[in-house]
Amino acid sequence: MPRAVITSLEEAVAGNVRDGDSLSLEGFTHLIPYAAGHEIIRQGRKDLTLIRMTPDIIFDQMIGMGCARKLVFSWGGNPGVGSLHRMRDAIEQDWPLPLEIEEHSHGAMANAYEAGAAGLPCAVFRGYIGNDLPKVNDRIRAVECPFTGERLAAIPAMRPDVAVIHAQKADRRGNVLLEGIIGVQKEAVLAASRSIVTVEEIVDDLGGGPNAVILPSWTVSAIAAVPNGAFPSYAHGYYPRDNSFYKAWDPIARDRETFRAWMDSHVMQRKAGEGVQ
Repeated sequence: MPRAVITSLEEAVAGNVRDGDSLSLEGFTHLIPYAAGHEIIRQGRKDLTLIRMTPDIIFDQMIGMGCARKLVFSWGGNPGVGSLHRMRDAIEQDWPLPLEIEEHSHGAMANAYEAGAAGLPCAVFRGYIGNDLPKVNDRIRAVECPFTGERLAAIPAMRPDVAVIHAQKADRRGNVLLEGIIGVQKEAVLAASRSIVTVEEIVDDLGGGPNAVILPSWTVSAIAAVPNGAFPSYAHGYYPRDNSFYKAWDPIARDRETFRAWMDSHVMQRKAGEGVQ
Protein backbone atom coordinates (compact mmCIF):
# COMPACT_ATOMS: atom_id res chain seq x y z
CA MET A 1 0.00 0.00 0.00
CA PRO A 2 1.22 3.57 -0.69
CA ARG A 3 2.63 5.52 2.21
CA ALA A 4 1.73 9.05 3.16
CA VAL A 5 3.58 11.78 1.30
CA ILE A 6 5.40 14.21 3.59
CA THR A 7 5.08 17.60 1.93
CA SER A 8 4.22 21.24 2.54
CA LEU A 9 0.78 22.31 3.74
CA GLU A 10 0.25 24.27 0.54
CA GLU A 11 0.97 21.22 -1.62
CA ALA A 12 -1.06 18.90 0.62
CA VAL A 13 -4.17 21.05 0.20
CA ALA A 14 -3.60 21.67 -3.51
CA GLY A 15 -3.25 17.95 -4.17
CA ASN A 16 -6.13 16.68 -2.07
CA VAL A 17 -8.90 19.28 -1.64
CA ARG A 18 -11.08 20.07 -4.65
CA ASP A 19 -14.05 22.34 -5.23
CA GLY A 20 -17.29 20.50 -4.42
CA ASP A 21 -15.67 18.04 -2.00
CA SER A 22 -17.20 16.85 1.24
CA LEU A 23 -14.58 17.86 3.78
CA SER A 24 -14.23 16.81 7.41
CA LEU A 25 -12.04 18.87 9.76
CA GLU A 26 -12.17 17.06 13.07
CA GLY A 27 -10.67 17.72 16.49
CA PHE A 28 -12.19 17.50 19.95
CA THR A 29 -11.42 20.58 22.10
CA HIS A 30 -7.80 20.32 21.01
CA LEU A 31 -5.84 19.41 17.89
CA ILE A 32 -8.30 21.40 15.75
CA PRO A 33 -6.71 21.84 12.29
CA TYR A 34 -6.85 25.64 12.05
CA ALA A 35 -3.77 26.08 9.85
CA ALA A 36 -5.10 23.60 7.29
CA GLY A 37 -8.48 25.34 7.26
CA HIS A 38 -6.77 28.67 6.62
CA GLU A 39 -4.82 27.22 3.70
CA ILE A 40 -8.07 25.88 2.19
CA ILE A 41 -9.47 29.43 2.45
CA ARG A 42 -6.34 30.93 0.87
CA GLN A 43 -6.55 28.50 -2.05
CA GLY A 44 -10.12 29.63 -2.69
CA ARG A 45 -11.89 26.29 -2.46
CA LYS A 46 -15.63 26.60 -3.07
CA ASP A 47 -18.87 24.62 -2.90
CA LEU A 48 -17.65 22.46 -0.02
CA THR A 49 -19.76 20.31 2.26
CA LEU A 50 -18.17 20.94 5.64
CA ILE A 51 -18.47 18.13 8.19
CA ARG A 52 -17.64 18.31 11.88
CA MET A 53 -19.25 17.20 15.10
CA THR A 54 -18.58 20.53 16.80
CA PRO A 55 -17.89 23.31 14.28
CA ASP A 56 -16.33 26.34 15.92
CA ILE A 57 -14.28 29.33 14.78
CA ILE A 58 -12.47 27.66 11.86
CA PHE A 59 -15.78 26.72 10.22
CA ASP A 60 -17.13 30.20 11.00
CA GLN A 61 -14.19 31.57 9.03
CA MET A 62 -14.57 29.14 6.14
CA ILE A 63 -18.31 29.81 5.88
CA GLY A 64 -17.81 33.58 6.06
CA MET A 65 -15.22 33.43 3.27
CA GLY A 66 -17.63 31.64 0.95
CA CYS A 67 -16.07 28.17 0.96
CA ALA A 68 -19.19 26.24 1.98
CA ARG A 69 -22.54 25.33 0.48
CA LYS A 70 -23.56 22.83 3.21
CA LEU A 71 -22.76 22.11 6.85
CA VAL A 72 -23.18 18.68 8.46
CA PHE A 73 -22.84 18.97 12.23
CA SER A 74 -24.14 18.10 15.67
CA TRP A 75 -23.43 21.34 17.55
CA GLY A 76 -22.10 24.70 16.41
CA GLY A 77 -20.81 27.61 18.44
CA ASN A 78 -17.89 29.58 19.83
CA PRO A 79 -17.03 27.39 22.85
CA GLY A 80 -17.62 29.19 26.12
CA VAL A 81 -18.60 32.43 24.34
CA GLY A 82 -21.72 32.12 22.18
CA SER A 83 -22.88 31.95 18.59
CA LEU A 84 -20.93 31.60 15.37
CA HIS A 85 -22.02 34.84 13.72
CA ARG A 86 -20.75 34.08 10.22
CA MET A 87 -22.56 30.73 10.27
CA ARG A 88 -25.75 32.41 11.46
CA ASP A 89 -25.48 35.12 8.81
CA ALA A 90 -25.16 32.48 6.08
CA ILE A 91 -28.16 30.50 7.38
CA GLU A 92 -30.40 33.47 8.16
CA GLN A 93 -29.37 36.04 5.52
CA ASP A 94 -27.61 33.96 2.80
CA TRP A 95 -24.37 35.94 3.31
CA PRO A 96 -21.96 35.52 1.68
CA LEU A 97 -23.79 32.49 0.23
CA PRO A 98 -26.79 30.38 1.25
CA LEU A 99 -25.82 27.56 3.61
CA GLU A 100 -27.70 24.27 3.74
CA ILE A 101 -27.55 22.52 7.10
CA GLU A 102 -27.88 18.89 8.14
CA GLU A 103 -28.04 18.55 11.92
CA HIS A 104 -27.46 15.37 13.91
CA SER A 105 -26.76 14.36 17.47
CA HIS A 106 -23.19 13.78 18.67
CA GLY A 107 -23.86 10.07 19.06
CA ALA A 108 -25.25 9.81 15.55
CA MET A 109 -22.23 11.43 13.94
CA ALA A 110 -19.77 9.34 15.93
CA ASN A 111 -21.62 6.20 14.85
CA ALA A 112 -21.74 7.44 11.24
CA TYR A 113 -17.97 7.97 11.18
CA GLU A 114 -17.43 4.49 12.62
CA ALA A 115 -19.69 3.00 9.97
CA GLY A 116 -17.78 4.85 7.27
CA ALA A 117 -14.46 3.64 8.67
CA ALA A 118 -15.79 0.07 8.63
CA GLY A 119 -17.03 0.36 5.05
CA LEU A 120 -20.68 -0.05 6.06
CA PRO A 121 -23.51 1.76 4.25
CA CYS A 122 -25.19 3.11 7.37
CA ALA A 123 -24.97 3.43 11.13
CA VAL A 124 -27.61 1.74 13.31
CA PHE A 125 -27.94 2.77 16.95
CA ARG A 126 -30.31 3.72 19.74
CA GLY A 127 -31.02 7.40 19.39
CA TYR A 128 -33.35 10.23 18.37
CA ILE A 129 -35.92 9.04 20.88
CA GLY A 130 -38.25 11.85 21.92
CA ASN A 131 -36.59 14.65 19.95
CA ASP A 132 -37.56 16.63 16.86
CA LEU A 133 -34.47 16.28 14.67
CA PRO A 134 -36.09 13.58 12.48
CA LYS A 135 -38.76 16.15 11.58
CA VAL A 136 -36.18 18.45 9.98
CA ASN A 137 -33.61 15.91 8.74
CA ASP A 138 -34.92 13.34 6.27
CA ARG A 139 -31.65 11.40 6.43
CA ILE A 140 -32.64 10.14 9.86
CA ARG A 141 -34.55 6.90 9.37
CA ALA A 142 -35.64 3.95 11.49
CA VAL A 143 -35.07 0.21 11.08
CA GLU A 144 -36.38 -2.81 12.93
CA CYS A 145 -33.86 -5.16 14.50
CA PRO A 146 -34.30 -8.56 12.81
CA PHE A 147 -33.52 -10.34 16.08
CA THR A 148 -35.45 -8.40 18.73
CA GLY A 149 -37.94 -6.31 16.77
CA GLU A 150 -36.59 -3.17 18.46
CA ARG A 151 -36.97 0.07 16.51
CA LEU A 152 -33.56 1.65 15.99
CA ALA A 153 -32.29 4.85 14.42
CA ALA A 154 -30.27 4.72 11.20
CA ILE A 155 -28.36 7.34 9.23
CA PRO A 156 -26.02 7.03 6.23
CA ALA A 157 -22.37 6.29 6.95
CA MET A 158 -20.09 9.32 6.96
CA ARG A 159 -17.68 8.96 4.01
CA PRO A 160 -16.04 12.34 3.36
CA ASP A 161 -13.99 12.93 0.25
CA VAL A 162 -11.28 14.41 2.45
CA ALA A 163 -10.53 14.29 6.17
CA VAL A 164 -8.21 16.86 7.71
CA ILE A 165 -6.81 16.52 11.24
CA HIS A 166 -3.96 17.88 13.35
CA ALA A 167 -1.74 15.61 15.45
CA GLN A 168 1.32 15.84 17.64
CA LYS A 169 3.84 13.86 15.62
CA ALA A 170 4.56 11.90 12.48
CA ASP A 171 7.63 9.81 11.87
CA ARG A 172 9.65 9.87 8.68
CA ARG A 173 7.84 6.79 7.38
CA GLY A 174 4.49 8.60 7.56
CA ASN A 175 2.98 7.09 10.70
CA VAL A 176 1.01 9.55 12.85
CA LEU A 177 0.64 9.86 16.64
CA LEU A 178 -2.32 11.47 18.46
CA GLU A 179 -2.37 11.83 22.24
CA GLY A 180 -4.60 13.50 24.81
CA ILE A 181 -8.35 13.93 24.38
CA ILE A 182 -9.28 12.18 21.16
CA GLY A 183 -12.57 12.60 19.33
CA VAL A 184 -13.34 10.96 15.98
CA GLN A 185 -10.12 11.88 14.17
CA LYS A 186 -9.09 8.27 13.62
CA GLU A 187 -12.51 7.28 12.31
CA ALA A 188 -12.69 10.34 10.04
CA VAL A 189 -9.36 9.49 8.41
CA LEU A 190 -10.28 5.82 7.96
CA ALA A 191 -13.67 6.78 6.47
CA ALA A 192 -12.33 9.33 3.98
CA SER A 193 -11.14 8.79 0.44
CA ARG A 194 -8.20 11.16 1.02
CA SER A 195 -6.68 12.63 4.16
CA ILE A 196 -4.33 15.39 5.26
CA VAL A 197 -2.61 15.39 8.64
CA THR A 198 -0.77 18.43 9.94
CA VAL A 199 1.62 17.75 12.82
CA GLU A 200 3.65 19.73 15.33
CA GLU A 201 6.82 17.93 14.31
CA ILE A 202 8.28 15.08 12.29
CA VAL A 203 10.49 12.77 14.35
CA ASP A 204 12.52 9.59 14.06
CA ASP A 205 10.58 7.76 16.81
CA LEU A 206 6.93 8.47 17.72
CA GLY A 207 7.37 7.31 21.32
CA GLY A 208 3.67 7.15 22.09
CA GLY A 209 2.35 6.59 25.60
CA PRO A 210 -0.47 4.28 26.78
CA ASN A 211 -3.72 4.58 24.79
CA ALA A 212 -2.11 6.74 22.11
CA VAL A 213 -3.72 6.57 18.69
CA ILE A 214 -1.45 5.55 15.83
CA LEU A 215 -2.51 6.06 12.23
CA PRO A 216 -0.25 3.93 10.01
CA SER A 217 1.19 5.61 6.96
CA TRP A 218 -1.04 3.74 4.51
CA THR A 219 -4.16 5.38 5.99
CA VAL A 220 -2.96 8.95 5.28
CA SER A 221 -2.55 10.73 1.93
CA ALA A 222 -0.36 13.68 2.96
CA ILE A 223 1.46 14.92 6.06
CA ALA A 224 2.73 18.46 6.63
CA ALA A 225 4.77 19.73 9.54
CA VAL A 226 2.95 22.84 10.81
CA PRO A 227 4.08 23.92 14.31
CA ASN A 228 1.21 25.63 16.18
CA GLY A 229 -1.13 24.27 13.50
CA ALA A 230 -3.96 23.87 16.00
CA PHE A 231 -3.80 27.40 17.46
CA PRO A 232 -5.93 28.87 19.07
CA SER A 233 -7.04 25.42 20.26
CA TYR A 234 -4.41 23.47 22.16
CA ALA A 235 -2.08 20.61 21.37
CA HIS A 236 -1.55 18.30 24.33
CA GLY A 237 2.11 18.42 25.32
CA TYR A 238 2.91 21.45 23.16
CA TYR A 239 0.85 24.57 23.96
CA PRO A 240 -2.34 25.58 25.82
CA ARG A 241 -5.65 26.84 24.52
CA ASP A 242 -5.74 30.60 23.93
CA ASN A 243 -9.03 31.48 25.61
CA SER A 244 -8.56 35.18 24.86
CA PHE A 245 -8.70 34.46 21.12
CA TYR A 246 -12.11 32.83 21.42
CA LYS A 247 -13.41 35.82 23.37
CA ALA A 248 -11.92 38.29 20.88
CA TRP A 249 -13.51 36.46 17.94
CA ASP A 250 -17.06 37.35 18.98
CA PRO A 251 -16.94 41.10 18.14
CA ILE A 252 -14.79 40.43 15.05
CA ALA A 253 -17.31 37.99 13.60
CA ARG A 254 -20.43 40.05 14.35
CA ASP A 255 -19.77 42.61 11.60
CA ARG A 256 -19.22 41.60 7.96
CA GLU A 257 -16.68 44.31 7.15
CA THR A 258 -14.74 43.78 10.38
CA PHE A 259 -14.66 40.05 9.70
CA ARG A 260 -13.40 40.46 6.14
CA ALA A 261 -10.72 42.95 7.20
CA TRP A 262 -9.50 40.60 9.94
CA MET A 263 -9.39 37.63 7.56
CA ASP A 264 -7.49 39.62 4.95
CA SER A 265 -4.87 40.72 7.49
CA HIS A 266 -4.51 37.52 9.55
CA VAL A 267 -5.19 34.75 7.03
CA MET A 268 -5.15 35.84 3.39
CA GLN A 269 -1.89 37.80 3.62
CA ARG A 270 -0.05 35.08 5.51
CA LYS A 271 1.81 32.11 4.12
CA ALA A 272 0.82 28.49 4.71
CA GLY A 273 1.60 27.45 8.27
CA GLU A 274 2.32 30.94 9.64
CA GLY A 275 -0.69 30.85 11.95
CA VAL A 276 -2.72 33.76 13.22
CA GLN A 277 -0.78 34.83 16.33
